[in-house]
Amino acid sequence: MQSDCCQVRDRRGDNEYRSELPMIVVIGCGNPNRLDDGAGVEVLRLLEARGAGTDSFNVRLLAAGTDGMATMFAARGCRTLIIVDACRSGSQPGAVFEVPGSELEQRYESSLNLHDFRWDHALFAGRKIFREHFPSDVVVLLIEAQTVELGIGLSPAVSAAVTKVTDRIGGLIDARLAARSSS
Repeated sequence: MQSDCCQVRDRRGDNEYRSELPMIVVIGCGNPNRLDDGAGVEVLRLLEARGAGTDSFNVRLLAAGTDGMATMFAARGCRTLIIVDACRSGSQPGAVFEVPGSELEQRYESSLNLHDFRWDHALFAGRKIFREHFPSDVVVLLIEAQTVELGIGLSPAVSAAVTKVTDRIGGLIDARLAARSSS
């Protein structure tokens, strides 16, 4: 699951440039070596198993891990960006939150470490840097983690939520593609 939509802009016109980029980019965030923190990457694995992303012209899947910069560059030029990640809000493990990306954008406070540059910073920076080439349709799906200790695998509650989120993203993709084909 590697994205090649992060290409350097060349001298072609905007319409030609945008036509080569995917309509929808789905980014799974998190660290699969920290139990439930790997929920976003597992959603991508299930989407890929269902055939999403096989038509890279319309849908691309990217496992960004904890790399906010990869998120920012992968989103450039697409029409819809869907991000899925684990969260720790204190809610019941496996709870799912669907939030417009604009509500989660966060200004990045410079530090000496780019590991602090997360996807929420990428949304803010991408909009400032890429302007009209950054998607306005951004959906973030967050799954409440039970544990993010070192280890491989998901807790039962998060595993069940991953299936629900995969279904939801499949529906979002179908709706976006249907709307595009009818216009």
